[in-house]
Amino acid sequence: MPAPYPFGETVRILRTGTSPGRDPRGQPLPGPDESFDLKGCVVTPRAETPSVGGDQQQARDTVIVGWTVYAPAGSDVRTTDGALIRGVRCEITGEPGDWGQNPFTGLEGPVQFAADRVTG
Repeated sequence: MPAPYPFGETVRILRTGTSPGRDPRGQPLPGPDESFDLKGCVVTPRAETPSVGGDQQQARDTVIVGWTVYAPAGSDVRTTDGALIRGVRCEITGEPGDWGQNPFTGLEGPVQFAADRVTG
């Protein structure tokens, strides 16, 4: 079944537009807010096992670092965007991937991206 998924979640993409102006130090000024909602997304937790020195048999805890999001086909998600997922502000990490067309069904696949929690 192609996205949007009927029981999926809404993910808010946080995007600041560009402005032609610059501040006194020559840095670009933020433009207008261009944030928008992506409805019908599948959101799954993404885990990481921290590497610890010593014996490989040593027990390790798995840490949830963010989410993997499967957004509807054609979704415009950029590496410079942020995301609001379940009330948590995240950064888009890595390049969003477009699954493209399914060779068996002809349906367009989702756009997949990783979102890490913003800390500090």
